[in-house]
Amino acid sequence: MPVGIGSDRGIRPRLARTIPTQEACVCVWLAGKYIPFIWKDIQDQKLLRNAAFGNFFGVLALFQSGRLVKDQETLLHCVQLLQSLSQRPEFLRTLPRKALVDILSETPQAVFEEVLFSTLQADLTSAFSSPEQLHLLLVAIQKFPEVLQPKKLKKLLGSSTLVTPENIPKLVAVLRTAARSEKKDKNLPSVGLDLLRVSLKEGAFDLFWKEAVENGLLKEKLGPNSYMCYRLLGSALPLLSLDQLQMVLRGEVMQSYGDHVLSAQLPDRFRFAPEMEAYVDAFFQDCDDPEKQFAVMVGFSALTNQGCPVVQSFWKVVKYLQPVALLKYFDWLKNMFLKPDFSCCLDFMTSRQKQNQEIVNLTEHRVVCLRKWIIHRLIGLLDSQVKKEEDFVMDVARFCFFHAFFVTKKPTSEIPETESIPSPPLLERSRSVAANLFFSLLQSLNSMPVLGDTAEAAALRERHVHGVTVDGKLWISHIVQYANVLLSHEKDVKAVTPFTKEQKAAWNRMLQTVENLQKKEKSHGAEVFAFQQLLLLVGIYLFKTPTETMDLLNDLLSCMERVFDKKSKKKKCDEEEPEWVEVIVEVLLSLLSQPSLLMRRVSKSVFARICPHLSKRALHLILDVLDPEQDQDEESAVVVTEETGKKKPLLEDTNKEASADSSDEDSSEEEEDEEEDSGDEEKTSDEVDENFRKQLMNVLQAGNALGGDESDEDVDDETMMALDENLSALFTEQQKRIQAKKDERDKMRKEKILRRDFKIKVLDLIEVFLTKQPENPLVFETIEPLLLVIEQTMSSDSDKQEQDFLRKTASIFTNHLCRAKQYCKSVGDMQEHLHTLMDSLLKRACKHSDSSVALYFFSASLYLFKVLKGNVASEAATKKKLKRTEGPCDQTDQPSGTGLLDLGRVTAMYQEALSGFLTKRNCALTGSMFLDLFNRFPIMCKPLIDTIIESVTAGARQHQQAQACILLQKALQTRELKDSMAEEEWEELIRKSISQVTESLVAVSEFKMKVDQEKVIKCLELLNFLLKTASQQTLHVELTEVPGALQALGQQEGFGKSVRLDSIYWNVMKLLGFTRPKRKKAAPQSKQPPGVEPLKRKKKGFLPATKKRKNRKQALEQPQENEGMETNVEPAAFWKCSHHVPK
Repeated sequence: MPVGIGSDRGIRPRLARTIPTQEACVCVWLAGKYIPFIWKDIQDQKLLRNAAFGNFFGVLALFQSGRLVKDQETLLHCVQLLQSLSQRPEFLRTLPRKALVDILSETPQAVFEEVLFSTLQADLTSAFSSPEQLHLLLVAIQKFPEVLQPKKLKKLLGSSTLVTPENIPKLVAVLRTAARSEKKDKNLPSVGLDLLRVSLKEGAFDLFWKEAVENGLLKEKLGPNSYMCYRLLGSALPLLSLDQLQMVLRGEVMQSYGDHVLSAQLPDRFRFAPEMEAYVDAFFQDCDDPEKQFAVMVGFSALTNQGCPVVQSFWKVVKYLQPVALLKYFDWLKNMFLKPDFSCCLDFMTSRQKQNQEIVNLTEHRVVCLRKWIIHRLIGLLDSQVKKEEDFVMDVARFCFFHAFFVTKKPTSEIPETESIPSPPLLERSRSVAANLFFSLLQSLNSMPVLGDTAEAAALRERHVHGVTVDGKLWISHIVQYANVLLSHEKDVKAVTPFTKEQKAAWNRMLQTVENLQKKEKSHGAEVFAFQQLLLLVGIYLFKTPTETMDLLNDLLSCMERVFDKKSKKKKCDEEEPEWVEVIVEVLLSLLSQPSLLMRRVSKSVFARICPHLSKRALHLILDVLDPEQDQDEESAVVVTEETGKKKPLLEDTNKEASADSSDEDSSEEEEDEEEDSGDEEKTSDEVDENFRKQLMNVLQAGNALGGDESDEDVDDETMMALDENLSALFTEQQKRIQAKKDERDKMRKEKILRRDFKIKVLDLIEVFLTKQPENPLVFETIEPLLLVIEQTMSSDSDKQEQDFLRKTASIFTNHLCRAKQYCKSVGDMQEHLHTLMDSLLKRACKHSDSSVALYFFSASLYLFKVLKGNVASEAATKKKLKRTEGPCDQTDQPSGTGLLDLGRVTAMYQEALSGFLTKRNCALTGSMFLDLFNRFPIMCKPLIDTIIESVTAGARQHQQAQACILLQKALQTRELKDSMAEEEWEELIRKSISQVTESLVAVSEFKMKVDQEKVIKCLELLNFLLKTASQQTLHVELTEVPGALQALGQQEGFGKSVRLDSIYWNVMKLLGFTRPKRKKAAPQSKQPPGVEPLKRKKKGFLPATKKRKNRKQALEQPQENEGMETNVEPAAFWKCSHHVPK
């Protein structure tokens, strides 16, 4: 029985399903009794392997059934069987030992003490021989502490505890073996975790960690050993006390982990950081002790490499911090920022850093790196989902703002940030980083939901209000108030860049304007809120770039006063003075030119409020930015400044500082452009400057260096020295010219990047306008500029940034303009202009060479079609105008429901386009465009149906004729076309269509190309539809020519090669009364000549023909052929009886 069990395939699931528990018990008992004889008697290794697997799976089946523990005798036999199987590791390796551990973990204490302890005593004594043996002992110690008391442990191991100085070398050897065995699984071996728990239980964790882990397992610089140490560290976090946590987090394992994190940043390296983050995440989820949470946060934050912490500044685990731990951690970060103390940090240097000590002032470097990371971490605390209060958020914002823009003169209790002065003082680059990151903090505040547990806060969160406190004030408003307090305490603090009198006056004027706006907030609502946010944001920028922001703020203040001052609205505005909305648009464009995500979002928010008041001139200020022709003529002052020194910080802030507040869209493009420029430099370096060649020849001739056959001895030393100086000066000047050209190309490349990035941001305003004001007549002003951008960008060789610009422009044009559900409903005064624009768009679509570009022009014409057709308000007035301007024929053809659409004029436009598509060989229009026209506006089917019918036979090529068939079928399927015709007219249309399709099929003479088949397929599909329509509607049509044409078509050479063509052909023939002939299968022709028998080769490795099952059945059936029908029934009856399964 044991041998047979293991020999079958798929034994584990089959055994668990089919063998009853009682039979398995008997089987295992017999196997346990006779297993020694099996090992001796069986010599065949395969049978021996099957026996081992069979018995092992039998034990597993019993264990999974849950009855093994209930039967003590069977349990004892199973344990003895597993012990015997573990002696043959060549088959099952460590599986029997692992099964013993699983069984032991489910065994009651009484059963273990009475039945299993004596049996397992030898295994427990040899615990240090293998990880499995040690794991068995560890499970027994934890599961049965009353049985394995210190006295019994001393008898088993020689010591009353497991973790002792004498046993440390043995434990280290076992752990190393376990680490190597789990190398591929990337998991912590169970023996390691259980040993950790036992050491904590015995009070010997410090000994185990320092001697076994740090001085033992970690000393060997091997990957599996180090990773096991890291996993022990992560697994130990929930089990340790506060003192033990601090000891572990400042030990050698932690330092080794930091070194690994840095070295793993290289490609093709195993990274343990995600696994460690999972350990820490699990610890914070289950830990409610604020002290332990604070200790772990500080431990990982203090792991630094030359001052820079190893962990990322944004860490997801901070969301589990308790409020007390969060406040303590914030205080620790502030203290480390003000007075960096590297004695409490676990700072290290990699081996490569020790060899190449390139940093001159290491102390200063460490301080700068640490402070930069702390600012990032403070912003990360606000961005995280940790539960925080408004006071905490304001404290973080005040701390970052103060140390970015102010310096303490004298401590004062009114300003808590002055009570502690940074030591060493903040350097200029530290303040620059803090200033840039402060605007990232503003972006976090702007997108932050309302905090607090009050009913008011919950109500605001339900309304998805962001960027405000519970009292409804903007976060940035609180920061501006704090900044004003700092400016008023000139004796205690001073600004890093003090304000001038003009800047101070602009600041005060801004505060007064904001105060006035807050009074009008109830009447104006969202508009005041948006303008208030814009004013405060521009005011804050006075601290970063006061000179550039000064003029912008003054213009914005003047504009705000004009917008909300009722007296100024009543006065007549000077024609030369721009409107207030134009000034705001210019201000928003200036703000968009800055690499700030917050500026971009605030600009969009403000622009959404002023969209109802937008004028044509203000809209064209935006559209002019997108004009590709202006980029070639002049450089936009908004995007590019002439001073290169002012552009570098923008790029450096974007790429080097990696600020979240700056735009991230330029870095990849700069790399691509640098590669392109390097290729251009290689090309230009190969080209020789003709002027440089002439100058070089002149210098050489002046020095007699080109003397022909004369020797070098005729030239004296002075002449040679002079020649060297002249050549050196010439090449130096040439090198300067080359460098100047390179700098100019680099400048142009950066300007191009900035200009494209600015255009992408300006597209946001266009998108907002089309979304918020789809019924505004100014929407029509955006059609041609957007089409021009698409046309110019598609026709040029563009990089990734240009492709993103094109993709966004096309998306806005298609989704927010052409497919908008709402459109302008008052275009009575623009009727003629829109018809002219539609005609222009269609002609440009026809003349274009690129179908993808022509699609956008055609879609724009359909949009104008929809607008004109949907305007019905002034339809009665426009009909009188049409009577005066157009003839009677045109007026009678104008059906009802067309609105302001001049159907005769529009029909002529689309008829010309359709004729060009069907008759010209090279046309950018496609059939899908006209299908879209018929789907959206079925009213156009009747005016264009004659042109389509004629093109079924008169198309320029087979492709155009096939497209005509598709369009004709689509038009005939529209219900509106049939409803607009009389019965006789409809019948004549069907008759004419059948005649044209038949004539087109008769003209087919060959099937050489795929386009020929496609044309015939479309013709047959159309004919199939026409015949069904005529049959269902009982139309009187003439079909005498159709069968002959189809029969002649079926006899063409190459007709039957297409399965699809053959199928649709016979579908049509069935409608005409023909039946498809059945094809006879042709007998396979032998390749051998007649009379020659093929050679019979015996296949090696296969059964003989007489042994095959099918041949055996044939041999059995041949003697029974002459016995009649009764002999054929008996085997079947016997088969049913012999395979009957009783219930």
